[in-house]
Amino acid sequence: MGLFDKLKQEFIDIIEWQDDTTDTIVWHFPRYQSEIKMGAKLTVRESQVAVFLNEGKIADVFQPGMYSLETQNMPLLSTLRGWKYGFNSPFKADVFFVSTRQFIDQKWGTKNPITLDDERFGMIELRAFGSFAFKVTDAGKFLKEVSGTEKTYTVDEIVGQLKSLIVTKFTNAAANGNFPIEKFAANLEDLSKIGQEKLNTDFADYGLSIMRFLVENVSMPDELKKEIFEYSRLNKIDMGKLAQMKAAKSIEIAAENGGGTMGMGMGMGMGMGMGNLMTNVLGNTMLPNQNQQNQQNQQMNTPPPMPPQIQYFLAVNGAQAGPFNTQQLTEMVQSGQLTRETLAWKTGMAAWIAAGQVPELSSVFGSVPPPMPPM
Repeated sequence: MGLFDKLKQEFIDIIEWQDDTTDTIVWHFPRYQSEIKMGAKLTVRESQVAVFLNEGKIADVFQPGMYSLETQNMPLLSTLRGWKYGFNSPFKADVFFVSTRQFIDQKWGTKNPITLDDERFGMIELRAFGSFAFKVTDAGKFLKEVSGTEKTYTVDEIVGQLKSLIVTKFTNAAANGNFPIEKFAANLEDLSKIGQEKLNTDFADYGLSIMRFLVENVSMPDELKKEIFEYSRLNKIDMGKLAQMKAAKSIEIAAENGGGTMGMGMGMGMGMGMGNLMTNVLGNTMLPNQNQQNQQNQQMNTPPPMPPQIQYFLAVNGAQAGPFNTQQLTEMVQSGQLTRETLAWKTGMAAWIAAGQVPELSSVFGSVPPPMPPM
């Protein structure tokens, strides 16, 4: 190697990063032991930022453009190195290029179900997944808080931490979003917007920004889906139209089966019965207080049951006969088969006594006229 080549390698006069990757966020310019020549050309392309570090401290940050490195356009580095009088000798500094383009189509998803408490369906579990895009908005903060002095820093090294942060913030957004559970799938855009707002508050601490956040799907157990669909139908159903539809279908089926007039009548009856059944089901489900009031009114308008009739046993010709109710005993008195001296007994009496001594039978004997006086 000639002397000219050796001297040429001692000084760096062109600084640039021709990024040909799709996942590199930070790239350290390879200075090795060489020094940067005062007046060297710095090229910062669109979607890049160049950060100069002096002894581990962030000095100057260059936005996209072409620069001739002089003390005038390196105010912080000039101050740190003490170039008060424009000393133009070569200098040493670490140069980091930071990509500021968007890193798109980053996937996220909930590894474990999100547990929410719904007023109507109780504790439920949801899963969600989607995609997001992010970019570096503060290169200096990103170097200090995330990448440090690594020579190369890629998306894979940070995306795991970002996904964990996304799941945590999305869970909070879903729990505090005041969305009815049946509308989660219909409000993905609103969920995405709320999630992005909450995420950017935390991403800013890393010098990052969420440029796009999408909730692509919210899934739930099949049993819960079925309950939600049934609940939705009950809220939307028109009972009159449903009864008409059922009746029409029943008539159509009866006609196809050759039932004639009888089949038509049965179809109409089935349709009306179905309408009444659905009305009762909905009434019991949606108007329990009204049904209870109707039952109370019906009970008030219904007379109480008749008291049970008292029945007696009689001693006729030395044998037990009966039991007899009051009407039968009255007829026996009128025919002379029952007298006041006839022994009688009913449930609850300790012994047989004469029928004339039983208070309840006084009306039976009072209905029979006394014997005619002698002529």
